[in-house]
Amino acid sequence: MGESTDATTVADPTGPAGQIAAGYAFTGPALDLGALLWDGACLPDHRIRICLSMLNRHGLVAGATGTGKTKTLQLVAEQLSAHGVPVFLADVKGDVSGITAPGTRGERIDERARDVAQSWEPTGYPGEFYSLGGIGPGIPVRSTVTAFGPVLLAKVLRLNQTQEQSLGLIFHYADTKGLELIDLKDLRAVVAFLVSDRGKAELKGIGGLSTATAGVILRALTAFEAQGAAEFFGEPAFDTGEFLRTAADGRGVVSVLELPAVQDRPQLFSTFLMWLLADLYTDLPEVGDLDKPKLVFFFDEAHLLFGGASKAFLESVTQTVRLIRSKGVGVFFVTQTPKDVPADVLAQLGNRVQHALRAFTPDDAKALKAAAKTFPYSAYDLEKLLTGLGTGEAVVTVLGENGAPTPVAATRLRAPQSLMAPIAAADLEQAAKASPLWSRYAQPVDRESAYERISAEQAAAEARAEAAAAAAAAEKESEAARKEAARAAGRGAPKAARSPAEQVLGSGLFRSLARSIGTQLGREISRSVFGTARRRR
Repeated sequence: MGESTDATTVADPTGPAGQIAAGYAFTGPALDLGALLWDGACLPDHRIRICLSMLNRHGLVAGATGTGKTKTLQLVAEQLSAHGVPVFLADVKGDVSGITAPGTRGERIDERARDVAQSWEPTGYPGEFYSLGGIGPGIPVRSTVTAFGPVLLAKVLRLNQTQEQSLGLIFHYADTKGLELIDLKDLRAVVAFLVSDRGKAELKGIGGLSTATAGVILRALTAFEAQGAAEFFGEPAFDTGEFLRTAADGRGVVSVLELPAVQDRPQLFSTFLMWLLADLYTDLPEVGDLDKPKLVFFFDEAHLLFGGASKAFLESVTQTVRLIRSKGVGVFFVTQTPKDVPADVLAQLGNRVQHALRAFTPDDAKALKAAAKTFPYSAYDLEKLLTGLGTGEAVVTVLGENGAPTPVAATRLRAPQSLMAPIAAADLEQAAKASPLWSRYAQPVDRESAYERISAEQAAAEARAEAAAAAAAAEKESEAARKEAARAAGRGAPKAARSPAEQVLGSGLFRSLARSIGTQLGREISRSVFGTARRRR
């Protein structure tokens, strides 16, 4: 029962199929996913939909490779945009950039449109293309280390509790001294200073920083940089509010983060996700349940996010996903099997679109049974159904308007109306550079920050020490000269020339050095008194 075929028919609205379809007959705005599959037939009059107001309850799109997951998220993203909802897509494989271009009509699309009673029209949607710190084409997305904060950084560096507390002290010191941590070299400079002979006393009153802990933090930063994190941290810092924009025609802007090389940089991707969610949660006001979400974002290849993640990382993601719903933001994870998503996170996902699963190995069979058990009671033989679904077909259950799960529905999905292929690399780069955001974020800025200030202060301290040593040596020579002059006084010696100390203190080199030191001290006092204004983002 419920197996996929090419047949199309009309079912009894009072029978099981009609009862399933009735669960998707929402009175408010909804997205059309496709038509019900029942008893070997596709029923175009039985529409399977997802309630627009429930998309902030998060969701999961899962299925084996080649079953149509990416096309499903493209289908949902298109309709969200059409309803005026901004969308964020993390494009790991680089195959959803076509959402900005109209699709190409063909025999397969026409056939699918007939099956599900879809009025298919080629349509492109407003979009922006981004890249992490300028790695690859797209508008660079960067954050400062200060904005990222010690809590998130400690989690992605996988520091223990003691090391995390020490990192918090480092940030505290930088904040109180007005030392901006813009990039990783700034953080390195502050850590190195605080374990130096000059810097050890700075934190002595509040616990201090041990050399061993500093070494662990510096080594963790080195490994983190090897993941490509150095490109991500810097200025201009990206304002995540850019993801909440709508186009002039009222459609939501689809923001596509291009991550074609993220497979070998999973920690960087994890870092970005945590910062993005935390930043949005911090900046957005509480709104409760809205008629439509303020933003929905999809994270493709979610196993890269959770694979090898620390317990602290998973706890942070779970908490953020749970809380960000009240800010009007929905999160959809896209992956191969539900077991790729930790149970605590999976429990937060109210909407499910499950494509076909394979059972070629004992582990696959076990995963299939586990996946089937996560669905509500169903009239379908789910284990049989999940292995028999065709490409572009899925088992669906979502939250209804009253918040209760809808009946499980095998569904033949609609075809996306945008291009179901990547756009040309040249077109993507051109689109990014034509964006009004390009001039705002493209060019990195390396202004004076903690690294430069600490380096300048160290140079000034060394200069002061050299000047003091020179003055002491000059004074010693002056004293010797005075004694010699006293001995020669009885012999009518001529008036002594200026002493070596007077010569040093009156030299142009010493006056220039003194001016340099005075200027640096003035800068330090100015920053200490007035501080550095927090960047408005």
